[in-house]
Amino acid sequence: MLLATDDISTLEHLGSMIGVQGYQLGSFLAVLLVSIIVGMIGTLVVGNRMAFFSDAMAHCAFAGIALGYLMTFVFYSNPKYDEYHWLLPLIMVGFGSLIGIGIAFVREKSGLADDTVIGVFFAGAIGFGAMLLTGLERKRGFNPEGFMFGSPLFVKSIDLVYLLLLVILIILFLWRHYNEFVFSSFSQSLAKSRQIPTSKNHYIFILLLALIVNLAIVAVGVLLINAMLIVPAATGSNLAKNLRQLFWYTIGISVACSISGLMISKRLLLTFYGESIRFGPSGTIICLTVACFFVSMLIASLNQSRFRNS
Repeated sequence: MLLATDDISTLEHLGSMIGVQGYQLGSFLAVLLVSIIVGMIGTLVVGNRMAFFSDAMAHCAFAGIALGYLMTFVFYSNPKYDEYHWLLPLIMVGFGSLIGIGIAFVREKSGLADDTVIGVFFAGAIGFGAMLLTGLERKRGFNPEGFMFGSPLFVKSIDLVYLLLLVILIILFLWRHYNEFVFSSFSQSLAKSRQIPTSKNHYIFILLLALIVNLAIVAVGVLLINAMLIVPAATGSNLAKNLRQLFWYTIGISVACSISGLMISKRLLLTFYGESIRFGPSGTIICLTVACFFVSMLIASLNQSRFRNS
């Protein structure tokens, strides 16, 4: 049913069954799924020191969006809804995967510093995306800001299907590789001595990050997805005493901040000169998450002080 062409009426129908509007149900499910996704994978991003890499992947999505739109118009001169919404994510994910693998390969073969290689690919993808997006915006009336900042209020049912499948894929990935990645984050050489395929796992993780970034931007946006991958895990690391706690704290913080931020953006209004201004949901979620990070720093500092005085 979620794969129906008229997915607006589908969400409206599902929402009416539980007494809410369709866009409210869609935004809640999108935020919930994305928060679970970034919560599960964020600890590995932080533990393996891949914050800059994931940021580059997020910004390289500019080029994937531009290429996806261009190829959609190449294959279909006047793309319809179904053609547009299955081909665009496919091209975005494929392009993001190639960028990620390219960064890892060049870094491995060239011997250059990580930030240097990432910066080169970062610049190339941003330039390519800006070059194409400007032309598409003029010729097709395409507004890239929707992808830059995202909004769960405009999520489609097919996007929810992609996110749900991504949750399942990540659970399977963590069930198989989580301990290996944690081991590798402590010592690459020790992990290799234990016959852990660190290089293979690294490339798998890159592909997974490409999926997450390119499928989650519909709800969070290109500019904000990296914050969701990093900040909840960083907050959890200030509070957790072991890796198990870190994993569950990260998921809990991500879900709590995401749902709370969505509710705040719906209910809180600022009034200036008689005009009401409503906060954007994605930005509200990120700001709330960052606020929780600073609160966690204060809590960690107080706990350390008590430990010294005891």
